[in-house]
Amino acid sequence: MLPPLASCCHFSPSEQAARLKKLQEQEKQQKVEFRKRMEKEVSDFIQDSGQIKKKFQPMNKIERSILHDVVEVAGLTSFSFGEDDECRYVMIFKKEFAPSDEELDSYRRGEEWDPQKAEEKRKLKELAQRQEEEAAHQGPVVVSPTSDYKDKYSHLIGKGAAKDAAHMLQANKTYGCVPVANKRDTRSIEEAMNEIRAKKRLRQSGEELPPTS
Repeated sequence: MLPPLASCCHFSPSEQAARLKKLQEQEKQQKVEFRKRMEKEVSDFIQDSGQIKKKFQPMNKIERSILHDVVEVAGLTSFSFGEDDECRYVMIFKKEFAPSDEELDSYRRGEEWDPQKAEEKRKLKELAQRQEEEAAHQGPVVVSPTSDYKDKYSHLIGKGAAKDAAHMLQANKTYGCVPVANKRDTRSIEEAMNEIRAKKRLRQSGEELPPTS
């Protein structure tokens, strides 16, 4: 880590200026040495065919900036991860193995990237999407009964009784759906009532006639 500049409040102005200049030269030299070290690590990474990415230890903002610059000059790709500035680190990738958005999201969440699990998750997502599309094309499912209710309960009421019950109700413009037997009974009662009324009127008419001598 590159050390921060120390406070110079306990020295005279000339001493402060000399000390500040010395610290600046030390910081500059440390930056040069740090850059050379990063250039060496990046060069080793490029020459190693077995490596496609490399994760560095947490660095401060100045060191991350230097490393990003070295990586860009080398033609690689680099990203910084980590929420706190003290814990942020840099990962570098070879161009042909640049990370996907899903991989970057995994690193941002602080998780390790597992290509196999990611592939399984992708396949499951595609399968669920295909099933939704097929369901949308098929439309709503229409449920129809597998048997008629008369057939279902024929063992209780009998097939003949079920048919007779269905035939008893016949549509009629005057009476609607009324059993035929009830219609006959209604007409017989009306005729009987008319006959009773007629006999009553005859009796009343006979009582009003004067007696014959």
